Amino acid sequence: MPISMRSGAGGGGAQSSEGKMLQMYGRYTQELGVYAKEEAARLRDGGVRDGGGLRRNTSVRSRAADLLEYEKDPCAKCQLCASRCQKFLISRVGEDWIFLILLGLLMALVSWVMDYAIAFCQEAQKWMYGGLDSNLLLQYIAWVTYPVVLITFSAGFTQILAPQAVGSGIPEMKTILRGVVLKEYLTFKTFVAKVIGLTCALGSGMPLGKELVTLVFMIKCIGCSLRAGVLCRYMHCAPVGICACNELRNTEMLSAACAVGVGCCFAAPIGGVLFSIEVTSTFFAVRNYWRGFFAATFSAFIFRVLAVWNQEEETITALFKTRFRLDFPFDLQELPAFAILGIACGFGGALFVYLNRLIVECMRKQKKNNKRLVYPALVTLLVSTLTFPPGFGQFMAGQLTQHESLVALFDNRTWCRQGVAEEFDYISHHHGWKHPQVNVFITLILFVLMKFWMSAVATTMPVPCGAFMPVFLIGAAFGRLVGEVMAAMFPDGIHSDGSINFPICLNWAWAIMSESSHFVLHE
Repeated sequence: MPISMRSGAGGGGAQSSEGKMLQMYGRYTQELGVYAKEEAARLRDGGVRDGGGLRRNTSVRSRAADLLEYEKDPCAKCQLCASRCQKFLISRVGEDWIFLILLGLLMALVSWVMDYAIAFCQEAQKWMYGGLDSNLLLQYIAWVTYPVVLITFSAGFTQILAPQAVGSGIPEMKTILRGVVLKEYLTFKTFVAKVIGLTCALGSGMPLGKELVTLVFMIKCIGCSLRAGVLCRYMHCAPVGICACNELRNTEMLSAACAVGVGCCFAAPIGGVLFSIEVTSTFFAVRNYWRGFFAATFSAFIFRVLAVWNQEEETITALFKTRFRLDFPFDLQELPAFAILGIACGFGGALFVYLNRLIVECMRKQKKNNKRLVYPALVTLLVSTLTFPPGFGQFMAGQLTQHESLVALFDNRTWCRQGVAEEFDYISHHHGWKHPQVNVFITLILFVLMKFWMSAVATTMPVPCGAFMPVFLIGAAFGRLVGEVMAAMFPDGIHSDGSINFPICLNWAWAIMSESSHFVLHE
């Protein structure tokens, strides 16, 4: 009543207009859910129930045009069939399974290509070194210059393209899992810098690793590209589904990527999942177990299938073959020694992390940016000089790569008895550990000590790298040393319950290798 009195003759129209607005507001606020469902059903039916002749005629005309285009295009049948298959897969299989399959497949391909390129670079260095055997000085120049050029290129390329690609990625991964947004860390540019920089760094032969979070970070970049582009474009997903790339999806993807990283590197899906749980700590959700297992298993399978396809292996086997004794793997009297060495590996891991931290803090005090290329070049020059085979490297198996060293260290035969090297056929990579003037104990001790500080220094270079593989190798060498000592101390075997059991060096190599890598990464 007061409104109509003040408004005069036009009050009735204003009141009716305001009433209509209130009615529309109430409809769209109170019945929003029902209206959205009705609208979705109407759009899904293709306008059949819309009741509008004009829209129906438009729909009929558009269908006729599509039919005409369908008849003219010879590939229309294939496109229609592919579209129906995509919709069927998404509706029946689920978008998570498809994404994890693509993630494992792409990462297996990337990892295999990187391994192939790294092996090619390392063989090129040996070819240059072997072709100059007539001149020792030229051999040294070729042995040193080649890795220096590769490391310098890796550092410069990474610095120019994506400085965020430097390092392993463990701190960044934990930061992202906590919900912090890091700009320019999960882009395609970072992925390219990781792949090329890491391939050059490992191809130089430096004590670095390509595994774990370095691969995980690359997988994360692939994962975001898949979720934001490939799956949305070709599978027509809903915006609230895979394309949203929300925080929950990011966490699930990163948890699965942790497992895929180890699965690609060592063809060990179970170990990959366990490592992802350990690294992510309290941020790992139980619901992501199946994602990690599935993606890591598929990736490891494809990774080994590619090795068979390239005739590197005859069948699908483990990356590092072992021959454990199944009837009597170890004696109970060896358990106290395992426990003591576990404690020693804990202190060794803490010392490795402390040494690495000291070097990093010392480098941070140097404010000059031009040393980003000078520092890795100097470190590479020093390490290459010490591993030069005719020089000091002959006493520490300097001519062997990390993969060749691990294959030799996992031999189940004993290399010496009572301090004297066994005279058996040193096949493949065993010749690097046999020296006419130095026994195997001195070689293993020098190898462990030199690789320890070399790895701690090399992992501080501003290049994409991981720290797990060097520590893995150091632990295997230390375990081999302990196993050889046990074999020399008990040449007649360990007497237990009337039976004689000889210590197996392979058991010690695997046990201490696992302990040392665990303590370093846990730190």
